[in-house]
Amino acid sequence: MSERDVFEYAVLRVVPRVERGECFNAGVLVYCRAKSFVAARTHLDERKLLALDPAADVVGVQAALRAVEGVCCGGDAAGQAAGDDAGRRFRWLIAPRSTVVQPGVVHSGLTTDPEAEVERLLDLLVR
Repeated sequence: MSERDVFEYAVLRVVPRVERGECFNAGVLVYCRAKSFVAARTHLDERKLLALDPAADVVGVQAALRAVEGVCCGGDAAGQAAGDDAGRRFRWLIAPRSTVVQPGVVHSGLTTDPEAEVERLLDLLVR
């Protein structure tokens, strides 16, 4: 059996109207320290977004989700976080904030393949 590593993950929630607190899952963040791995995958259900807020800025929410993916990728797409290691980028992304795209609580698990874990969690928790 392959060695399994600890990983952490958080769900990305879309909260169209922060004052109402209604939300739905739109992505996942996964971090595995042993592999220096951090990644995000997103999937925006525009019907759900518009059901919760018919005036929602769909393009803006998509841009915010893409920005999270960019920070995970590092390099130029990460903006000011470009020089940070995977762990610092993950910690920055899971910090609580009162915006339309919010991280949920952090959970942990064991995996042999963090990249596959991102896809598995996206299918399980978002799609």
